[in-house]
Amino acid sequence: MKTDKKQHRDTYRYILEQAVFLFAKNGYNGVSMRDLSKAVGVSAAALYHHFTDKETLYLEVMKHAFKDKAAAIVEALNASGSPQKRLESFLESLIHLIAADPDFRALVQWELLDNDDARLKMVAERVFLEPFKGISKLAEELAPEVDPHMLSISIIGLVMFYFESASMRRFLPGWRPEQSDPKKLSLHLTQLLTGSLGLRVENVTSDELRIE
Repeated sequence: MKTDKKQHRDTYRYILEQAVFLFAKNGYNGVSMRDLSKAVGVSAAALYHHFTDKETLYLEVMKHAFKDKAAAIVEALNASGSPQKRLESFLESLIHLIAADPDFRALVQWELLDNDDARLKMVAERVFLEPFKGISKLAEELAPEVDPHMLSISIIGLVMFYFESASMRRFLPGWRPEQSDPKKLSLHLTQLLTGSLGLRVENVTSDELRIE
């Protein structure tokens, strides 16, 4: 019995891992359950035994891809220190996570291009809601007079677009590979954000911000 349960869990996880790759490559509309059953090497019936439909599978894929990242983000947001230091900690954590996982980055990009309100609402509420609440809380602490939703989206957007534009930035004047170093990038964005909000950047030297 235990062996059967373990095999079920292993198959379930393997399906999710293969689905992450396929959805990252082709998007929700570009992957069928038949495509996935072929990639995993199981029958369609076996696939539906684990997931009742494609939408359920997709939601579990997003949860699977974001689970560990959400925990790391929440930990960074709840770190000790001033709001400015927690902003830097959060940015560095988010940058590391996005840089290390191109499949997750692609999943997010596909979501941003999606026009299915029902699915977007489901993913927003069941995958991204809790981390976003933490970011909004930090935004309120950083700048009580600024709309926390707008500031939160702006912070996330600064990080995401930096990676989304990576392939093109290489051909623009001034580009250097060192600019993608997570520590350098997090310090740069911290300085940019705190400066624009009229806050003091804490314990950051010009040498730390300089890219050799």
